[in-house]
Amino acid sequence: MPYRRKTVRHLFIREKHPAPLPRRESEKVDRKTIIKTDKLSKSFSVSGKQYHIIKNLDLEIYEGDFTVIMGSSGAGKSTLLYALSGMDKPSLGHIEYAGKEITEMNDDQLAVFRRKHCGFVFQQVHLVDSMSIMDNAISTGMLIGQKQKDLKKKAAALFERVGISEEMTDKFPAQVSGGEAQRAAMVRAVINDPDVVFADEPTGALNSAGVEAVLNVLTDINNEGQSIVMVTHDIKSARRANRILYLEDGGIKGECNPGKYVSGDKKRHEMIRGFLEEMGW
Repeated sequence: MPYRRKTVRHLFIREKHPAPLPRRESEKVDRKTIIKTDKLSKSFSVSGKQYHIIKNLDLEIYEGDFTVIMGSSGAGKSTLLYALSGMDKPSLGHIEYAGKEITEMNDDQLAVFRRKHCGFVFQQVHLVDSMSIMDNAISTGMLIGQKQKDLKKKAAALFERVGISEEMTDKFPAQVSGGEAQRAAMVRAVINDPDVVFADEPTGALNSAGVEAVLNVLTDINNEGQSIVMVTHDIKSARRANRILYLEDGGIKGECNPGKYVSGDKKRHEMIRGFLEEMGW
């Protein structure tokens, strides 16, 4: 059989029966699955026309990973994130999250499940204007019956870690910068020790200083074991991931596993850029 030279395209693009994707030595091979989908599909009907956003997707999200989902506009990135987190129900298929089949849960059960197992960070911070930064942060813990005193103590330690002073926690959302508000939202996202933090374009509305601060916090908590699934269109944000999935036409076109983020690692950055260029980014 003639030798077939492997190109970059063969390394990154999934085929019908793909060989195992190459991993750096620092990448763990045997990892615990925290979320698993089976033939996941999501469709919408608009004016009688059916739109298939996610098509028969089989996917595993691993514990401790910083997973980034990328793709062109309309590829279904946010749709997939909302399905994985129980924010939206799929049209077909199954999702197993932390050992539980969440597609069989009703709306009330899903709401309770999300409070205990999911943390959320959105592009718009969704802080309550009439509540202080501290009260916003502890609100999700109050919803699951935690004591206010314990929550405030825990939140104070988290605020210190993300660079928000004690004085600032008494302010209202309108009195702080966008980056500070987003970091406060991140404290709210992790206050209940979620299995996974879901982030949907968390840096999309921030200036360069705010972007760096938020990405540093996400990287730090991931290095301590926090699982993260983040949607982004920004390569600077994507570099923080140890796993990048590229969506196209309702499925995963390719996957890149560059290992843990290391600031200034040019070889790693070039690997990610090369992958995204092959995907048509």
